[in-house]
Amino acid sequence: MDVKDLCDKLSIALSAGLYHRDRYNQRDRYSGYFSAAVLVPLILENNQLHLLFEVRSSHLSWQPGEICFPGGRIEATDSSLLSAAVRETTEELGLAKGQIQVLGSLYEVVSPIGVRLSPYVGYITDAHLIKPSPGEVSEVFTVPLEFLLTTEPTIGHMERGTRPLADFPFELLPGYSDKWKSRKNYEVLFYKYNQYVIWGLTARVLHNFLEIYKENLVCCSLS
Repeated sequence: MDVKDLCDKLSIALSAGLYHRDRYNQRDRYSGYFSAAVLVPLILENNQLHLLFEVRSSHLSWQPGEICFPGGRIEATDSSLLSAAVRETTEELGLAKGQIQVLGSLYEVVSPIGVRLSPYVGYITDAHLIKPSPGEVSEVFTVPLEFLLTTEPTIGHMERGTRPLADFPFELLPGYSDKWKSRKNYEVLFYKYNQYVIWGLTARVLHNFLEIYKENLVCCSLS
């Protein structure tokens, strides 16, 4: 099977699964959330599919030095979640829109820490033209899809809590504590490849993609 046939099959699988619905106009439901869109980029390297990741610049104010997929904040000028993901990818990787073949969407991820992430899957047709933006990306690296399909993530847990702030009306609730209250534990996934650790929301998006791939295309290979 060549890469075009495989991409066609993946696109059909993503469309059939209805993994994502564009909720771009339902922002009130997520008031206060950081809304972003990302692209899970597939590239062909040595006749094998790889996934591409970025290492964020150490000069960025938000998550400097962390590993992520291309993407970022949804701007008012973006016509859709997908357009935001593609725009950010072209800006960060120095590509033209025509060099990205969008294959479909994944499950929306809503983080316990207040991030709403809309992921899409795309195939970069001219990977040799990638020129990362130095202001945003310190480096890019790829991981063989086969490696990820056969690697189980390490699972850790975090705890989420709540604490009343200064404007909380304690007079209405006599005796209510002003201390932190533990509310819920949630899983955090970690994938290690060489010196790189892929974790957090990026790992959740990656895990969702791998599960869909296993369900629909694990029997397919490039030839």
